[in-house]
Amino acid sequence: MSQTEIRVDTSGTAVVDKADMKLEVVTVPVSDVDRAKRFYVGLGWRLDADFGSRGVQLTPPGSGCSIQFGEGLVPAAPGTVQGLHLIVSDIDAARADLAASGVDASAVFHCAQGYGCRYPGHDGRVDGRAPDGGTYGSFVTFSDPDGNGWILQEVTTRFPGRVAGDTTYTSAGDLSQALRRAAAAHGEHEARTGEADANWPDWYAEYMVREQTGQELPL
Repeated sequence: MSQTEIRVDTSGTAVVDKADMKLEVVTVPVSDVDRAKRFYVGLGWRLDADFGSRGVQLTPPGSGCSIQFGEGLVPAAPGTVQGLHLIVSDIDAARADLAASGVDASAVFHCAQGYGCRYPGHDGRVDGRAPDGGTYGSFVTFSDPDGNGWILQEVTTRFPGRVAGDTTYTSAGDLSQALRRAAAAHGEHEARTGEADANWPDWYAEYMVREQTGQELPL
């Protein structure tokens, strides 16, 4: 819903649905607008608007949220924004893309316990992907030229309750990765049943919807 609406539930009680509020833009404080623009364009981010020193807007591939920066847009000192998250479906491929763009990114790591080690000043980082390949558990960090800190986090399956509405994919790459995971799981399904599954399109669809909405996956 794009606005606040009142509906009546099955018991006859009036229920107010809250207006949608979608995060659209994050402002990043930088000291040199042209240098920051070159950096983010070099990552392959889409240049949405360029008003020179007054403001620049760019959007990461597949993202519904953009960043803006410009001279004096916010009072924060350059480089003080930390913990900005970019969600990826393949952490190794995403890190390789950063390296190809000349970015000094960290190695892939996971936390010895929990997930908090991805933030600056927290200990407990362990080299390599999460040992069980668990969703949310593998990270890469990097910074822009001013020191604003970014975190890549691999998410392949959302935790229950984290996704509402229709199943959607924000890019061809995300959809491709989801199809590959479904194909691998379907191969294991056929191995368990001992027969080819002629109804594989429906099985794929069920798997992909459940994966994105955090439901128990089909076997």
